[in-house]
Amino acid sequence: MDRKRGIRGVTPVVATTLLVGIVIVIALIVFFWFRSLKDETCLKFEQNIELVCKDVEFFADYDLDLGDLYVSNTGNVPIFGMKIKIEGDAGFTTFDLNEYGWLGIGLNQGNAFSGNILSEVSGNPTSITLIPTLMGSCGSDGNKIYICNEENYGYKIPLAG
Repeated sequence: MDRKRGIRGVTPVVATTLLVGIVIVIALIVFFWFRSLKDETCLKFEQNIELVCKDVEFFADYDLDLGDLYVSNTGNVPIFGMKIKIEGDAGFTTFDLNEYGWLGIGLNQGNAFSGNILSEVSGNPTSITLIPTLMGSCGSDGNKIYICNEENYGYKIPLAG
């Protein structure tokens, strides 16, 4: 008795349908994966927000004795927020200036901020770096905060500590 005669294979129509289905599923997986890698570009003043960071101009100073930080927007770009990085002998700490009374609407052109951050400055601080953050429009995602690059746009205040 020949057993192979009773076994039937998959018909060509079913095999083709399965193959096409598998290819479509793989194509969708690759499509959504690539789509998730691409960040939507945020705009400020109809420009890529990363390019607007170069136009941010501000002056800052820190009173080591009192712990008062002074920031003045001397440019034409409103600064939405400010990240602070305090470096010292034991490393560094970062925080957001919003916790210390930074204006909720940001620092517009010509405006100034002053606040006491002495509680954050401990040990033997060597420098304070201020990193501006901007608010940009990101299409369907609405408004988003963008932190400018510290190396290029951070404002470093050396401290004699």
